[in-house]
Amino acid sequence: MERLHKYMAACGVASRRKCEELIRQGRVSVNGVVISEMGYMTDTAKDTILVDGKAISLPPRRVYIMLNKPDGVISSAYDPEGRKTVLDCVPFERRLYPVGRLDYHTQGLILLTDDGDAAYHLTHPKYEIEKEYIAVVKGEVSRSEILKLQSGVVLEDGVKTAPAKAAITDMTEHTVTLSIIIHEGRNRQVRRMLEAVGKEVLMLTRVRMGELYLGNLKSGESRELNSVETAYLNSLK
Repeated sequence: MERLHKYMAACGVASRRKCEELIRQGRVSVNGVVISEMGYMTDTAKDTILVDGKAISLPPRRVYIMLNKPDGVISSAYDPEGRKTVLDCVPFERRLYPVGRLDYHTQGLILLTDDGDAAYHLTHPKYEIEKEYIAVVKGEVSRSEILKLQSGVVLEDGVKTAPAKAAITDMTEHTVTLSIIIHEGRNRQVRRMLEAVGKEVLMLTRVRMGELYLGNLKSGESRELNSVETAYLNSLK
């Protein structure tokens, strides 16, 4: 026996949280009966489970693809405005979805998978998985501004971010390059943190999620995770 929303995520329907939403919306049935209660237990070996009228089952193997998302690409499976999405960058027969989001103009590491458990453990705030970004900002960055980023800054909506790791990694006459490591996942968080200390972001790239590193993967390129990286994801579950 297994919880319905967990099994749905394992089948690659969506993240656990999204699967719970699908159940609440009455879009899931077990043996012809619509299920709307959270925590429903299902016998996955015997039950017929439909999502939006389509039967689901475990895929033969999990797929994990790392993409270096280019600037100007949407981090979702579908965009109603018809803009290019991360799935357009990685044509794949099996249904995949992105783990977390990068905003339209942020580039870098994003994971595409059909493993809802891995997505859940990589993105849920309680697991505090580190995400590292490289930001190029205009002008100078003072020590006091670095300390503010490190201790947490108050965003424009009044919310204070958790302490972060921040350090200068390079400088030119007109720009400063920063490494910023956070474990939260607020919308456009790193950009908003830098804006909160008065910095104009010229370029923002995510280079790491936990122990997954972007490395030398070029913009727009993708690759499947290797055995070591896959073992890391499995260790999170």
